[in-house]
Amino acid sequence: MADVFKRSMWILTVVAVVFVLSGCTNWKKKYDGLDVEFQNLQGRNELCMSSLDAASSDKEKLGSSLRDKQMTIEDLQRQIDQRNVSPGMATGFGDDMDVDIDTAAGTITVTLPNAILFSPGQATLMKATSSELDHVLSVLRGSQYSGRKIDIVGHTDTDPILKSKKYWKDNWELSAERALTVLRYMTAKRISAERIRAVAEGSSQPVSSNSTSSGKARNRRVEVVVHMR
Repeated sequence: MADVFKRSMWILTVVAVVFVLSGCTNWKKKYDGLDVEFQNLQGRNELCMSSLDAASSDKEKLGSSLRDKQMTIEDLQRQIDQRNVSPGMATGFGDDMDVDIDTAAGTITVTLPNAILFSPGQATLMKATSSELDHVLSVLRGSQYSGRKIDIVGHTDTDPILKSKKYWKDNWELSAERALTVLRYMTAKRISAERIRAVAEGSSQPVSSNSTSSGKARNRRVEVVVHMR
C-alpha cells in the first residue's frame, strides 16, 4: 500500500512539474510577444519624434528665410527714407523707371506704359527688341532677384474695344494678351517659366481718372511685379 502511495505521489509530482514548466513556457511566450510589440512601438515613437524634429527645423528655416526676405524689402524702403534715394535707384532699376515699393505686400512694381510697348488696340510689341524690357530683364537676372516670383500684369483704360473688336472680345482679353506677350518675351530671354505668370486686370485697377486722355494713358500699362517674400 505504501508503495502504491509513493508511486501515486511520484506521478502527481511529475504532472505538477510538467504543468508548472508548461505554464512558464506560455508566460515566456507572452512576455516575448509583448517585448517585440513594445520594441515596435518604441521604434515608431522614435520615428515620429524624428519627423517632428525635422518639421520643426524646416519651419524654423522657412521662418528665417521669410524674415530675411522681409528685411530685404524693408532695407530698400529704409534707403529711400533715410538716404533720400528714389525707389528706382534703391531697387537697381534706375531713376528712369517708374518703380513702387510696397513693404506691406512685399512687392516691387515696375510700370511700363503701353505707349512704349504696344500700338493702340494691339498686343504685339511695336519693336522686335524693347530696350525698356531688356533693362528690366537685366536687373531681374541679377543675384538680388534670383528665384523671385514675378507677375506680369496687363491693364487698360475704360474705352470699349471698337476698331480691334475682331481680335479682342473686351479689355480683359486685350490686357491678358499684352501680359502674355511680355511674359513670352521674358521667358525667351532666360527668365524661368516656373517663376513668372501673366495676370489680366482689364480696366478694373485704374491709377488715374479715365475722364481725361492723360489719365487714360496712365491706366494703359503693363506692370512687372516682383514678389520679395
